[in-house]
Amino acid sequence: MNEQDSHSTRGEVIPTGEFGSGAVRLDEGHVVGDGGIPERFENPGFAPHVQRGTDLDEGAAKRAERVVGGLFLISILGTLGFIIAYFAIDEQATMFVPGIGRTNALHLVLGVTMAASLLGIGFGAVQWAKALMPDDEEVEERHPMRSADEHRDGFVKILGDGAETSHLTRRPFIKYAMGGALGLFAVPVVLPLIGGLGPMPGDDLSVSFWNGEQEDGTYLNAPMRLVRDPQNTPIKASDVTIGSVFHVLPEGLLDLEHHVLEEKAKAAVLVMRLDPDDIVSQKEKDWGHQGIVAYSKICTHVGCPVGLYEQQTHHLLCPCHQSTFDVTQDCKVIFGPAKRALPQLPITVDDEGYLISKGPFKEAVGPSFWERGSA
Repeated sequence: MNEQDSHSTRGEVIPTGEFGSGAVRLDEGHVVGDGGIPERFENPGFAPHVQRGTDLDEGAAKRAERVVGGLFLISILGTLGFIIAYFAIDEQATMFVPGIGRTNALHLVLGVTMAASLLGIGFGAVQWAKALMPDDEEVEERHPMRSADEHRDGFVKILGDGAETSHLTRRPFIKYAMGGALGLFAVPVVLPLIGGLGPMPGDDLSVSFWNGEQEDGTYLNAPMRLVRDPQNTPIKASDVTIGSVFHVLPEGLLDLEHHVLEEKAKAAVLVMRLDPDDIVSQKEKDWGHQGIVAYSKICTHVGCPVGLYEQQTHHLLCPCHQSTFDVTQDCKVIFGPAKRALPQLPITVDDEGYLISKGPFKEAVGPSFWERGSA
């Protein structure tokens, strides 16, 4: 008998043709192949059931109950900690963590409490299943798809017995602790949605460094020189030639000691010079100086920096999602997902010929889905 005439499985060699035309493989009580089924093949069944300590000892079952309930309580504490931290910790607060360094305190606490909430539920459910739920193995013969009425009634009884044997009715501590853990866990999921993943900016985007310093609760709105970014030097109108682009900021912003990036994100401006005859909008001419115009650099789609200027078409392009703005027509949107034009900064020149602002932006900068006025 050669290799082509036999098939070896689990130590047995079954010659080809003994049970039909092809080899037969016996694997865990199943017959696979096209050679037919042996007449005398018995299913080996399951190994003898070994009872657990919790099945034999009520004290062990009580200890398992306390472990499962304790894990669910950890989940409850984690969820409550998440809710408290969400409202109580300042989003700018930091803390030092050994091995990591200084990190955002709110993000760290939210992550730890969320992990405790999830792991408490997960480990509690696993421990409950391993220690207390029934682990008997049974073989059920295949039957018609619709069971007989007595079987259907029996299924209802099995469900009732399952609630009893899983200790759900006998162990109220587990039932109530699990209910609290699962019920409260929905809060961290819903809370960010209700809060909008953070506070709305109110009028924060309507006020920028171009409004000047605050005095007695009001902004001065005084003229401010335009300076190059990052050179921090003022710009004369004569320096701006047709086709050139300057990235500018209000004078004094780069000298701030705190919140420089936050202020820069709202006050960044692009300055370009066009042939005045190419400008369509009269308002744009009035807010500019001899063809020099200034527009917010922040795209009104999702806040990416608009940095590509096409000299021939006078188009500004946002590289993130290709929103395109026509500089000759108040920077209105001509392509892409942005929904409104870039805000224009009114400018003029001072006695020395340097470019200065006439006042701040007249509308909110940045993404158009934010609140654009006062909260």
